[in-house]
Amino acid sequence: MPGSFVVGVLALQGAFRAHEDAFSRLGVGTVEVRTPQQLEHIGAIVLPGGESTTMSKLLVTSGLLAPLRDAVRSGLPAFGTCAGLIMLSREILDGRGDETPLAALDVSVRRNAYGRQRDSFERDIDVAGLDRPFRAVFIRAPRIERVGSDVEVLASCDGAPVLVRSGSVWASSFHPELTTDPRIHESFVHGVVAATAGR
Repeated sequence: MPGSFVVGVLALQGAFRAHEDAFSRLGVGTVEVRTPQQLEHIGAIVLPGGESTTMSKLLVTSGLLAPLRDAVRSGLPAFGTCAGLIMLSREILDGRGDETPLAALDVSVRRNAYGRQRDSFERDIDVAGLDRPFRAVFIRAPRIERVGSDVEVLASCDGAPVLVRSGSVWASSFHPELTTDPRIHESFVHGVVAATAGR
C-alpha cells in the first residue's frame, strides 16, 4: 500500500473509530474529517454507520455537505456503511424532510428496514472477489431496494443487495468495521489504488 495514501473518515458522529482501527490493521493511515479543508489531503473518504438524520444535520452545520458532495461527484473515492450508505444514496424511500443525501450512488434505500436495535443479527455472506464468506453484522440496517444500471452488486443477503459498488463509490448495509476481518476494507483500498494508478 502506498505510504502516502491516507483515508479520511468522516468523524462527525457514529462508529468512525472502528473504521480507523480496520485501516490501521492494514497499515493504511487515516485522518478524522470534520472540516472542508481536511478533504484536500485524503485519497478516499469513509462515511461510517451512525444516525443518518443526525449525520445529515451535522454535515450542514459543519459546512461539509456541499464540499463533500462535490468532492465525491468529482471522483473522490467513498465507502459508506449503514448510515453512510443512506447518505451516499440517490433516494431515501422513507426519509425525513431534513435528510439530504449526497446522491453519489444510484440506489434507493429504506432506513431501518432490517428492524430496530434488538433485531440486529449476523450472517455469513458471499462477497465477490473474496475466497471465503464474510461475517456481516447488521444493526438497524437500511435495505437497498433499487440499484441503477451502473451499480454492481458485490454481495446479497436474503435476495437483497447488501454490498454495492459504482466506480469508486462503495456502500454496504452492514458494518464490516465491527469485525476483525479487514478484507472488505482491503478490497476497497486496493480498488482505489488500482483506479488511481490507471489514471
